[in-house]
Amino acid sequence: MEHKIGLIGCGTVGQGLLQILHDKKGYLRDAFGFEARVVAISDKLKGTLLAPEGLDIPTVLGLLGAGKGLAEYPKATPAQVEPLDPLDMIERTDADIIAEMTYTDIQTAEPATGYIKKALRLGKNVVTSNKGPAALHYREIQDLARKNGLQFRIEGTVMSGTPVFHLAEAGLAGNAIREVKGILNGTTNFILSKMETDGMDYAPALALAQKLGYAEADPTADVEGYDALAKVVILSNVLLGASLKTTDVARQGISAITKADVEAAKAQGFRYKLIGQAKKGADGTVTASVSPQKLPLSDPLAGVMGAQNALSLETDMMGKVTIQGAGAGKLETGFAILSDILAVHRC
Repeated sequence: MEHKIGLIGCGTVGQGLLQILHDKKGYLRDAFGFEARVVAISDKLKGTLLAPEGLDIPTVLGLLGAGKGLAEYPKATPAQVEPLDPLDMIERTDADIIAEMTYTDIQTAEPATGYIKKALRLGKNVVTSNKGPAALHYREIQDLARKNGLQFRIEGTVMSGTPVFHLAEAGLAGNAIREVKGILNGTTNFILSKMETDGMDYAPALALAQKLGYAEADPTADVEGYDALAKVVILSNVLLGASLKTTDVARQGISAITKADVEAAKAQGFRYKLIGQAKKGADGTVTASVSPQKLPLSDPLAGVMGAQNALSLETDMMGKVTIQGAGAGKLETGFAILSDILAVHRC
């Protein structure tokens, strides 16, 4: 079965998705009966391309890799590359799946939430890697999707390509999840790992993370715990059935942790990790937090080093299940988007 796909945002993640759709084309067809026709792209910096017949992915990747815009797509008519707001693109394309991959605004979740809602109202399924809409408006958007008989999927919002929601939905089906606890930010885990294994102070460890591409030029969202906070809210609301807001979660980052703190913890048989945690009480109340914690080395999360993510799920039937995977990356998040697209395909 062929699906027509429209992309909103074609930066690192969007290009990763395109690469996967091209490289895995034969496998996806043979294994899942799935074929993709990418019919539209809208990107704030790279422009708009409408191609109802399906665009040539290698040509698009070549243009973007050379620093060119979508307006230079060969043989495109002026109407096909006319600059469009994503809202207009959603209206003009006949895509049945919109992959929304724009930047995250955890304060307002805009403009992404507006894009997602419009797509759902127009009968298009939506998959997204954007934490903003999932953290601030998950239940409202999910209700809108269900009302219209559509899918709204968010696998890429928490642990990049490491499956969390598909695991809970399929592999752990029938289990009640009582608690989630994890390393939800690869940047902070890399910094803390370097402070312990290489004896680095916080500032040099952060600078190294930036040099290697594990941290943004402005690392505030990562090191002060805002990124992990958004992910904890998503996990709480999706897996634990809560209705938490970002203001309901206590937050503390790692910028105040010193090398001396890390060394003292190590001497005591502990290891510092930035932990996002949410737990459902007997009365159904969910409490959540983000904070640096000293974990005993026997804790599975304590052994997760470098720019890695990990999550432990406490279930009623299977006990604790822990998963680990790479932090955010071009192909990792691209595969998360693909997994959601395939979930739409299977429905």
